[in-house]
Amino acid sequence: MPDADKSPLDQALDLLVFAPMGLAFTVKDELPQLVDKGRQRVGNQLMLAKMIGQFAVAQGQKEAGKLVEQAGSVASRLGGFPGVPGPVTAAATPTSGATGATASAAAATPSATHTPASRAAANGTAARGPATNGAHPGRTGASAEGLAIPGYDSLSASQVVQRLGGLSPAELEAVRAYEQANRSRRTILSKVSQLEAERR
Repeated sequence: MPDADKSPLDQALDLLVFAPMGLAFTVKDELPQLVDKGRQRVGNQLMLAKMIGQFAVAQGQKEAGKLVEQAGSVASRLGGFPGVPGPVTAAATPTSGATGATASAAAATPSATHTPASRAAANGTAARGPATNGAHPGRTGASAEGLAIPGYDSLSASQVVQRLGGLSPAELEAVRAYEQANRSRRTILSKVSQLEAERR
C-alpha cells in the first residue's frame, strides 16, 4: 500500500517500530562483513605505519653511523681532538721539570744542612757519631764504653745524676772528662763537682 494511503498511525509504526527492527536485523546479518572490512582497513593502515617507522629508524641509524665515521676520520687526521693533547703535554713538562728540580734540591739539602759541623754550629753543641764515640770533632775524651754507667749516651741528665752517687772518685772523674768533651750538661757537671767536694 502506498505511503500516501497510510494512516498517520501506520506511518508512525513504520518509523518508530518497523524501521528500527529492520535496521537491527540488517546489522545482525551484515555485522561480520562490516567487522572484516573495518579490520582489513585498520590493519592495512597499521602495517603501513609500522613499515614507515621501521624505515625511519633504519635511516636514522645509517645517518648517525655516517656522522660518527666522519668525526672519527677528521679526529684521526688532526691527531686527536683539537686542544686536548697540547695543554696536557705543556702542563706535564713543567711539572716534571719542577719535580726534578725539587728532587735535586731535596737531595742536595741534607748534605748541606745536616752535616755534623752544621748541626754543631746551629745548636751550639758538639755533633756525635759512631766514628768519634760521641766526642766533638777535634776534641779528645774518654769513650762512653769505658764509663761506669752503662748506656751513658742514651740517658738523660736526670738519669745520669741519679747514678753518680755510687761511683768512685776515678769513675766520677771519667764521667766529668767525657761530659766536658761532649755534651757539657751543667746538671751532670755540677753534681760531679758536688760529690767530689763532699768526698775530699
